[in-house]
Amino acid sequence: MTTVLTGLESALDRLIPQFYERICADAVLGPIFTDAVADWPAHHAQLVDFWSSVMLATGRYKGNPVAVHARHRDRIAPAMFDRWLAIWEQTTEELMPPADALALQAKAARIAESLKLALFFKLPPHQSEASNK
Repeated sequence: MTTVLTGLESALDRLIPQFYERICADAVLGPIFTDAVADWPAHHAQLVDFWSSVMLATGRYKGNPVAVHARHRDRIAPAMFDRWLAIWEQTTEELMPPADALALQAKAARIAESLKLALFFKLPPHQSEASNK
């Protein structure tokens, strides 16, 4: 995959700000992000580090995406991840070479699914063996 993603590191510096500009303009997602992010340049830098880490294994990102999203769980619905992914898909298709866009989209879909499971999936209460006898 590294041959496909050769220019990705520098491309992320362009992709992330443009993507979040679109997110902020979205009627559903925009208010959540604008309320949650106080320092956009720092947020962009953190997300460049995140995508560099997940796509290129640079290890630059040191955060906890589940914990960050959990702080806003009361404002997030599972369907919002699909909306985020649609904007990600459109932006990556417009700004990235096709193979890179597909790789970024596939990784984003897996991350979104993991976040949805972490935030919203609840196992049914565990029944003790004694109650089953």
